[in-house]
Amino acid sequence: MEETKELALEATVENLDVINAFIDELLAPLECSPKKRFQLDLVVEEIFVNIANYAYGDGTGQAVLRFSLQQDPLKMKIVFMDEGVAYDPLAKDEPDVTLPMEERNIGGLGIFLVKKNVEDIHYERKDGKNILTIYKDLG
Repeated sequence: MEETKELALEATVENLDVINAFIDELLAPLECSPKKRFQLDLVVEEIFVNIANYAYGDGTGQAVLRFSLQQDPLKMKIVFMDEGVAYDPLAKDEPDVTLPMEERNIGGLGIFLVKKNVEDIHYERKDGKNILTIYKDLG
């Protein structure tokens, strides 16, 4: 059985605390290891902060986060939606993490970390919305 909850809020960095509290409430009855929780927090922060900083240029807009808990095995599906500028973060080349920091190109490390900490991720642009879906194993 799958339980879905949705959170719609202004895409500002200040609202990250609201999202974290929402996730805390969802995970409270579950036995989720600190490591899995840290990974989930990292992923949500990276994606939401990018929406807040870049999706709407100098303005602000809404972000919708849809959380679905799936059982057996326990995992969370999170769908991030915004009506900002079309942007597929998965289309960017992965950074060369073997290079020294001073030789690396700027950008791309955040989505690289997101990919390394989730089981599946995909992007689509539909009806004027960026839709990024991730799956995180919590078991």
